[in-house]
Amino acid sequence: MAYSFPTLWQKPLRNWLQTYPEAIAAGLCGLLTLLGWLALGGDWIEVGIWILLAAYVIGGFDSAREGLTTLWRERQLDVDLLMIVAAVGAAVLGLWRQEYYLLVDGAALILIFAISGALESIAMHRTERNIRSLMQLTPYTARILRHGQERMVATQQLSVGDRILIKPGELIPTDGIVQEGHSTVNQAPITGESIPVEKTAGDKVFAGAINGNGALMVTLHQPPESSLIQRVIRLVEQAKTSAPPSQQFLETFERGYAKVIVVAGLMLATLPPLLLQWSWETTIYRALVFLVVASPCALMAAIMPTLLSGIARGARQGILFKDGAQLETIGRVKAIAFDKTGTLTTGVLQVSDLMPAPGISADQVLQIAASLETYSEHPIAQAIVKAAQKQGLLLSPAQAVQAEVGQGISGALDGSPVRLGKSTFVMADLMTAMVMGAASPQALARPAAIDPALRQASRRWEKEGKTVIWVSRQQQVMGLLAVADQVRPTALSLLATLKRMGIAATVMLTGDNDATAQTVAQSVGVGTVYSNLLPEDKVDVVQQLQQRYRTVAMVGDGVNDAPALAQASVGIAMGGAGSDVALETADIVLMADRLEKLEQAIRIGMKSRRIIHQNIAIALTSIALLLGANFFGELTLPAGVLGHEGSTLLVTLNGLRLLRR
Repeated sequence: MAYSFPTLWQKPLRNWLQTYPEAIAAGLCGLLTLLGWLALGGDWIEVGIWILLAAYVIGGFDSAREGLTTLWRERQLDVDLLMIVAAVGAAVLGLWRQEYYLLVDGAALILIFAISGALESIAMHRTERNIRSLMQLTPYTARILRHGQERMVATQQLSVGDRILIKPGELIPTDGIVQEGHSTVNQAPITGESIPVEKTAGDKVFAGAINGNGALMVTLHQPPESSLIQRVIRLVEQAKTSAPPSQQFLETFERGYAKVIVVAGLMLATLPPLLLQWSWETTIYRALVFLVVASPCALMAAIMPTLLSGIARGARQGILFKDGAQLETIGRVKAIAFDKTGTLTTGVLQVSDLMPAPGISADQVLQIAASLETYSEHPIAQAIVKAAQKQGLLLSPAQAVQAEVGQGISGALDGSPVRLGKSTFVMADLMTAMVMGAASPQALARPAAIDPALRQASRRWEKEGKTVIWVSRQQQVMGLLAVADQVRPTALSLLATLKRMGIAATVMLTGDNDATAQTVAQSVGVGTVYSNLLPEDKVDVVQQLQQRYRTVAMVGDGVNDAPALAQASVGIAMGGAGSDVALETADIVLMADRLEKLEQAIRIGMKSRRIIHQNIAIALTSIALLLGANFFGELTLPAGVLGHEGSTLLVTLNGLRLLRR
């Protein structure tokens, strides 16, 4: 296909004009300023004047429009209008005195202001591009199976119940539940998990994740617009448009400050000739320089670029900050309250201990228990079955399986009666057999001859908050299993790191019993434990912590911890991927189910606060130095503009340091 020359350059040029209009205007302003300056140096003075006036219009149009709009609609002065007034004043003064180099000074003012605005726009566009590139990861089409036929449809046209086929290596188009297939899925773009996650029937997959080597058949269980990634995009968009308290304060300060600058500028333009015998030309020129150097542009750019960069940095690491206010807040947290289940622990039961009776092997106990529990959907049963599968044990078919709610489960293996569950449930079977005479004289003595080590282990595990499962076969105790929620491997090191980072108090809040809570607390190094708590009790504890430490974070699963998450200075949801309550209630969502992300979130918050403080110091110092140079030296208008806009650009680029990997 042949392409005409205009076709090759029109689209890129149009994209540039749409994306970077400030940069285009600044470039044209710079070119015209150079041509006007050259024309003034020759015999083309009138031409040079018109060229410079054109530079004024092109470079200062946006600033003048924004400044006049703010003045007209809000009856407020802003720095854009101050810059235009200073530039126009320089032009009028130059034409009046026929000192045309002042027109070049005014054009240089507008040029440097336009360049600064263009660079800020490019920097903000880069921040936005970083955020959007993290979020807009889903394909536009999906491969679905309808009536036995495969077809491609737009993602927006998907409906609940559609069956989506995801081939190896493809992006997952929307959230769904795996119905068939097995594969590893790279969820790093969504949750920040570096290791691919195994997915099989019943597991949830997320839009934007990358399928591995296996094909998956996924059923859509919610509309595409309700997928995790779409909700994250909406939250990030809200974060970009909402200003944190510090930024709101600066914006309010700017309006009052601009009025003070205008009044001071008018006084400087009128009083020195009367009081200090200055010439009117010198006075007006100094007043114009004052308007430039006293404008708080750098101060206004001290916060938002930094916070937006921090939000983008967090999103890249699987940490969702809902707005800049929470990014600021987490950087000054002094106390953190943790939920236990699903936060400090994995929230998934596992076989933690196993003790066989004398003469019985551990594999025998686990095999018997798993063979019966494979018929149950109870979380304890699933933990036992997974432990047996991990050991590669061959399970036997069971007969006459019956579950006793809250007690245990019974059945038969190869014709032999089997029981497992609480000690009372298993012992009752032994006593019944003894009373009914169903056991031999040798067997009748076995209940009383249970190995003392088993009883001691049972008492010890129960004190540690573990669930103890007794296993018997043919009225003989085979051994014990202990099932418990496992502490996260990274919890201990995280708590130690938080203390080194300056967190004054770490507290655990749980509705579990005190024995279990104390065991978990000791294993991870939590300072204070509150157990047997209802949701409203957790709120009371958070309020008490706030009275003592002021800024308190709460880390939970975002469901039954929702009231405490809302009460805390900053609520942090663990494993927020797919959790509606986590996204709605918490201020920060750790999208991967990894506790160590909390440390990264706090470090991003701390670094953001440090950079903001640096920027404010740079801005105030710059204004003070430039004002001093204007009144006690011979600061020219271009030099004042260069110093003023240079400090603005410096704080903007300093804030963007958070985007570095």
